[in-house]
Amino acid sequence: MNPIHLGIASDHAGKELRRHVIDFVKMLGHEVTDYGIGFDVSQSVDYPDYASHVADAISKKAVQKGILICGTGLGMCITANKFKGVRAALIHDEFTAKMSAAHNNANIICLGSRTLNFHRACDFTKLWLETPFEGERHQQRINKIHQHES
Repeated sequence: MNPIHLGIASDHAGKELRRHVIDFVKMLGHEVTDYGIGFDVSQSVDYPDYASHVADAISKKAVQKGILICGTGLGMCITANKFKGVRAALIHDEFTAKMSAAHNNANIICLGSRTLNFHRACDFTKLWLETPFEGERHQQRINKIHQHES
């Protein structure tokens, strides 16, 4: 796979997992822009503030793909999917990692730091990055999704 530019962010709950995922993605040869909370910040923050940075970067094509991390991944996923052109998927196993790429052409994955250890998160990230979009009938469905964007 050719190197790509990824945006990544997390809230306070996901900052340690984010650190591992950033190191892993860089080891794979990809470029990373980190939009997340500072690693030295200890207070609670609101996940929509950080999800919006990555989702906006995807929407404006400043980065090619994104990774968002919070406690469950749910809040980040809900927030990201409010942005035009974003297809964020919550990943919790190998199947969802693969299908989010192959069928949904997800341009953001959302991970839960309280539901995944860093080994699993990295495995799912690699699988998502390496799985090609199958196109054809799946593209028709994605086109229908985008018709609902405002």
